[in-house]
Parts: sequence; C-alpha cells; structure tokens
Amino acid sequence: MMRYGDGGVGWGGWIAMVAMMVVFWGAIAWVIVTLIRRPSSGAPGPAERAPSPPLQILDERYARGEIDDEEYQRRRAVLRGDT
Repeated sequence: MMRYGDGGVGWGGWIAMVAMMVVFWGAIAWVIVTLIRRPSSGAPGPAERAPSPPLQILDERYARGEIDDEEYQRRRAVLRGDT
C-alpha cells in the first residue's frame, strides 16, 4: 500500500519557509537603505553644525521671554559694540 506524499514538510513547513525568505530579503533591504541614508564622512551631522550667531540666540531668548527688555537692550548693545 502506498501512502500519499513522500514525508515532506507539509503546509506548515512551506509557510515557515516563505516567512523566513521574507525576513531574509527584508533584512537585506534594511541594510541597503541604512547604508544609503548614512551621512557621508565629510558632511557635518546635526550635532556638528555651526552654532547660531550670538545676536540670533539673544533674539530667540527675548522672543521666548527668558530675558526682559532692559537686559535685551543692554546685551544687544554689548554684542554690537555700542557700549
């Protein structure tokens, strides 16, 4: 008497193999995208950019309300050299 099939892995095995193939190719795609998006060594990253000019920082502090009018005018005069 012959039985059906030859002792293969069945449906569960095929589903597992397909899932592993998707994971494999997904990992390959993730590595490629990560390498492409990585900034080049010559370009400065976000933390390495030049700081803002002092007057711009002073204006931002004044706009946020960290300093009052008198202190703003005094520091602005010092930075401009209008002492």
